[in-house]
Amino acid sequence: MSSQSNNNFLLGEVFNVALVTGGSSGIGLMATQALAVNGAKVYIVGRTGEKLDNVVKAHGQNIADEIIPITADITLKSDISKLVKEIESREKCLCILINNAGVSGNTLETEAKTAEEMKKNLFDAENSTIDDWCSTYRTNVPQLFFMTTAFLPLLQKSSELHYGYSGTVINITSISGIVQSSQHHFGYNASKAASIQLTKLLASEVANNGLKVRINSIAPGVFPSEMTAGGSGEDQKSHIDKEKYQKLPASVRVMIKTWQEQYFSHWRISI
Repeated sequence: MSSQSNNNFLLGEVFNVALVTGGSSGIGLMATQALAVNGAKVYIVGRTGEKLDNVVKAHGQNIADEIIPITADITLKSDISKLVKEIESREKCLCILINNAGVSGNTLETEAKTAEEMKKNLFDAENSTIDDWCSTYRTNVPQLFFMTTAFLPLLQKSSELHYGYSGTVINITSISGIVQSSQHHFGYNASKAASIQLTKLLASEVANNGLKVRINSIAPGVFPSEMTAGGSGEDQKSHIDKEKYQKLPASVRVMIKTWQEQYFSHWRISI
């Protein structure tokens, strides 16, 4: 897959520098592999250096370019600033930013026969806390805003250097931000709904200011990840019950289409 023909077909020779948060597992790892084997230099960012190093060892060999791990906490503006400076010191621009990092938060029992029982499940439950809501929201929402805005100059530079192409941001949200059911995790679903709306707001303001940076979100259903599987193997891959989840989203295909289409912005794609 690392041939020049594949590189031209998927990335068009210009999307050669990418950054993926949460790139050590799940969709982030899938995107990292798809980019790396087709000629892109991929910076993967996460809190746990060991997991990032495992990705490089397992998937960073015999590829067209390289996977570079950077440890950072993207819920901190100070770490985001350091991350921008690190990329600026190495690259002229950033072509693709995939904001994938996220957490699920606590789950709650929603079924109840009386109002009192529902109150007990949702309000009185020990794991129903404001801290959990805030922690989930802090990880899933503000980092999309701060990562995107911090990297705008490097993304815009990509558009200026590559005529006919534009820097692109892909926010990985969730189908949980669209459905009406709580799915037993109110905080998570609310945070993903906020992420989808935030993507639209950012895309609109960036376009209104005349910048050539496309911003879209992908809202996948259940997919193999540490969040859904509860862990991963030595290759950082996760597996879920095929009998329970008969169809898995074609996430990588959708991401490739998203960064290929130059008139594609302000969109939310559900898969």
